[in-house]
Amino acid sequence: MKPNSVFVLVLALVVVWLASESVYIVKETERAVKLRFGEIVEPDIAPGLHFKIPFVNTVRKFEARLITLDSRPQAFLTLEAKRLIVDSFIKWRVKDVERYYTATSGDENRANSLLASRIETNLRNQFGERTLNQVVSGEREELMEQVNRQLSVVAERELGIEIVDIRIKRIDLPTEVSTSVYDRMRSERLRLARELRARGLELAEGIRADADRQRTVITANAFSTSEILRGEGDAEAAGIYSSAFSQDPEFYSFIRSIGAYRESFSGQGDVLVLEPTSEFFRYMRSSGVQ
Repeated sequence: MKPNSVFVLVLALVVVWLASESVYIVKETERAVKLRFGEIVEPDIAPGLHFKIPFVNTVRKFEARLITLDSRPQAFLTLEAKRLIVDSFIKWRVKDVERYYTATSGDENRANSLLASRIETNLRNQFGERTLNQVVSGEREELMEQVNRQLSVVAERELGIEIVDIRIKRIDLPTEVSTSVYDRMRSERLRLARELRARGLELAEGIRADADRQRTVITANAFSTSEILRGEGDAEAAGIYSSAFSQDPEFYSFIRSIGAYRESFSGQGDVLVLEPTSEFFRYMRSSGVQ
């Protein structure tokens, strides 16, 4: 190969390399700054195709989307000096690119470390001003709002970061404390269960006694009514018998005797010991039955 051809080829490669080093692309999901010998000359580059001077300019790109910092569980003391294990997380994103780069050198891990130390300090202060009950339930939302508000101001002013959300995932008691707390809770629940059970038994006894009283009253009233109706029925039957007897005494005696025969001979195992000449068989004798 001729020397001129080699020179042209090398020159072409250098031109291609310089062209590639002079062009860069910033995506929609990125934020970027342009540096000139380490000094920021363009703090927030818009997404798209851009140019730079090789060896002079350097471009640093950062994540523009939400970033989640899952903090490790920390131990905090409440107002009554009770120790709690708190697990929290932060949602954040870059807002001021120049300030973010100046504070963290564009290192996301360093930004997370700085945020973690600041949220730990804020949470420690907030927990130290509240009791256990306030932290767990009563003022939990207020606590998170105050931490979010204070940390947002500090993070934006010092780190160029926007705090989108801060949440406490979990609050636990230390192992040595949780056992005794659970035992007290269990004892309290058992005591409450015994009270409710005793109250229920007392109420059940009252209901049962009232039901027995009502049953006795209803039975007595029913018996009284039945006796009255039975007496009225007997009186009416006696009147009917008396009327029938007065109209035809002989026929009335015959009908009563037939009824007596039917009642006496209806059972197969019944035995009557009577004289044949007994008055009981009067109508049998008159009919020729011996």
